[in-house]
Amino acid sequence: MTAQKSLVISLYFAFAFAIFPLFAVAQEQEQNQESLQEAEEKFNPTDMILHHIGDTHGWHFFGEGDNSFTLPLPVILWTDNGLVTFMSSEFHHDTEGEYVVEKDGMQFVNYHEKIYQLEEGAETVRLDEENHPLNAKRPLDLSITKNVAAMFLTVILMIWFFFGLASFHKKNKHAPKGFNNVLETLVLFVRDDIAKPQIGEKKYMKFMPFLLTVFFFIWITNLLGLLPGAANVTGNIAVTVSLGLFTLALIVMNGNKEYWKHVFWMPGIPTFVKPILAVVEVLGVFIKPIALMIRLFANITAGHIIILSLLGLIFILESAGVAGISVPFALFITILELLVAFLQAFIFTMLSALFIGMAVAEHEHH
Repeated sequence: MTAQKSLVISLYFAFAFAIFPLFAVAQEQEQNQESLQEAEEKFNPTDMILHHIGDTHGWHFFGEGDNSFTLPLPVILWTDNGLVTFMSSEFHHDTEGEYVVEKDGMQFVNYHEKIYQLEEGAETVRLDEENHPLNAKRPLDLSITKNVAAMFLTVILMIWFFFGLASFHKKNKHAPKGFNNVLETLVLFVRDDIAKPQIGEKKYMKFMPFLLTVFFFIWITNLLGLLPGAANVTGNIAVTVSLGLFTLALIVMNGNKEYWKHVFWMPGIPTFVKPILAVVEVLGVFIKPIALMIRLFANITAGHIIILSLLGLIFILESAGVAGISVPFALFITILELLVAFLQAFIFTMLSALFIGMAVAEHEHH
């Protein structure tokens, strides 16, 4: 009976994760359609999709304009005159560069989620034929954007989960139950099915903290990204580049003498071929983390784009009948994204462990 209840609860949450994003997108699509009809303009699916998968200076959940529910986030700018800080709400939801924020004698505008500092005396931003600002420059933007805030949230959840699991094991000797049991199962999965086979029994423990952090960070952010109004964290190339660089750093710092010998001067190969292979192997050192970051970025972003495109067909074709086809397909892709969320975390962690294992492996020559 307990197993049946667990299955029912799991299916309930899976359905909730799948259906909630569709309601949120449909609601925003309806609001966008109303405003477009008033302006007698055609629905622009490209702008809608880019808005949903892009990063923003405020965390928008639902609604439009002054009626929207948006969590303001800190805007932190480094200008020629020093540090300037204010909340994103001071832009009053304007992303077209029309509303000017004045701070410390300087003027700032938000143009397509890029903060520009206006030249002295300018009242608004002027654009050239390619929509590039003519009378403004970009300060160094260190703001807490939606993606950064979502990463902080993920880290807080990870600390909460694992400190709770560690506290349980300090007080109890028996196996954990409930959510702690799920966490422990995943930890053992990373250790026994990823770290040990790829890195080896002798050296895997050194890299377990990194592998566990990467696995749970990617998995949790992917799941949170399916919620209404959530951030597309791993669909941001800057995030996946950072994760790939961490793997590259571990490969470079922990690669043993045998590994670098196989990279620069592979044994058992004719001498005249070795320089050619050395170039290929050196490129391979950098291509490995590049493959990691592109795979994660492309798969997560593609899933969001497909869902939004299917829902956008309703408004592109201006027919409610299309919803009978596009909504079920979008629901199917959303459910599939639950699997992709775990699968991408597994693949990134598995390949990272594989590349690290190649760097620390001890070769035997006969």
